[in-house]
Amino acid sequence: MTERADAAEPVLLAGARLPGVDGRHDLLLAGGVVASIVPAAGAARPIEASAVRRVDLDGRFVVPGLHDRHVHASQWAMVSRRLDLSGADSAAEAAALVAASVDRGDAEVIGFGYRDGLWPDAPTVARLDAVSGDVPVVLVAADLHACWVNSAAALRHGVRDLAGESGVLREDDCFALVRALDDIADTVLDRWVGEAAARAAARGVVGITDYEMRWNRDDWARRVGGGIRSLRVSFGVYTRHLERTVAAGMRTGDPVEGTGGLVEVGGYKVITDGSLNTRTAWCFDPYPGFEGHEHAFGLATVPYDELVPLMRTAIRAGLVPAVHAIGDRANARVLDSFEAVGDLGGARRGSIEHAQLLRRDDIARFARLGVVASVQPEHAMDDRDVADLYWAGRTDRAFMLAELAAAGVELALGSDAPVAPLDPWVAIAAAVGRTRDGREPWHPEQSVEARVALAASTGGAGHTVRAAQIADLAVVERDPFAASVDDLRAMPVAATILAGRFTHDALG
Repeated sequence: MTERADAAEPVLLAGARLPGVDGRHDLLLAGGVVASIVPAAGAARPIEASAVRRVDLDGRFVVPGLHDRHVHASQWAMVSRRLDLSGADSAAEAAALVAASVDRGDAEVIGFGYRDGLWPDAPTVARLDAVSGDVPVVLVAADLHACWVNSAAALRHGVRDLAGESGVLREDDCFALVRALDDIADTVLDRWVGEAAARAAARGVVGITDYEMRWNRDDWARRVGGGIRSLRVSFGVYTRHLERTVAAGMRTGDPVEGTGGLVEVGGYKVITDGSLNTRTAWCFDPYPGFEGHEHAFGLATVPYDELVPLMRTAIRAGLVPAVHAIGDRANARVLDSFEAVGDLGGARRGSIEHAQLLRRDDIARFARLGVVASVQPEHAMDDRDVADLYWAGRTDRAFMLAELAAAGVELALGSDAPVAPLDPWVAIAAAVGRTRDGREPWHPEQSVEARVALAASTGGAGHTVRAAQIADLAVVERDPFAASVDDLRAMPVAATILAGRFTHDALG
């Protein structure tokens, strides 16, 4: 995005430090841009001092404002209202959490965050029914690719035939149920999203790419009109809305009228395989213990002969493809599709979302085709144990950030919130350290330098602030290039600025 949304009064950020640059500097913000950057001592100012608001930073560090390139905004906003299943280490423990909710008198239990890839027992309808009775229960997996339901919920939502004895819905069946759960009054959901946007701003975030499975244009136009003005939003379009989008003449990068430049049309999102935890990521090798199973290699959810025409339709209409691929076979097939689609008039080539498991030969294809690797480093921390089990012998090819960066592939970091927290500092720390909770780094050969991770988290603004850039900035207490991994993960953010306007201010 390049529009100067809601440009504020001129501000002088005095005594700032820039990572990797010696000395302190004064940054003048005027007209929504960084008008000048000069050494702090006795700097001449291009406009009258009386017209400038001075903010003394006392040596704090200023970096470009942060962008999360993969978010499900409505889902992230709902998470704090749902039963937290992230600590459940078994189906029995998850059922016990449900039982406690039922005992409190909840009329319906909606939970989020279970990861069953390493559970010693399996989800079943009977297990949930035993603790819930007639209370409907829908538990959404942390990866958003599976739901576990009881009999009452299966009946309420019309999925009894799909759920079977396990009660687990996967991929498209799960997505349909999650969309049904999202049927919340706009005023309520917008309030929750506004609260989540404020939390994001407090972490230095100025922009997100929203891949919620909704008609996001109207949602975000309404939200900005209602006062949510702390984020720039690029929103994705899914296949079920592709025809509508093309007919409306909407193109990637177009601003949405009435949002002051805060909201723009994003890419065309298509999901071509599943996920690791659900064991539906499409791979060249079978999942251990699944040999002979119908989907032993995972699941291709959009066949090649459908994907290529869809991508052509989108690109010809000016929509940049953003294609979900997690398994190595899915990534290879999506790269095949980008090759088959060709240039089509020089349009931006698009991205592969996740790119978790790759063949090494495909890294060169990423670079040659100009495909962005839109990756979520914190997933490597969440998934390292399940990857060691189900991708045994191949995890040296998982989350290959260093090799992608070395090949010249553009990295774009995100969270996939609510799968991981909407906090770019968490993603940066995972990319740099490949560790969490005091564990040994996992495949540290794939870590990247802090400046590389930061540059991949600023929406194209790079790793340092420059004059004439849009004044989207974050003020932080520590030098991100010198901070430890733990300090990066918990980076204190003193202020966040969007187009020269403070959206978060803890300077005191």
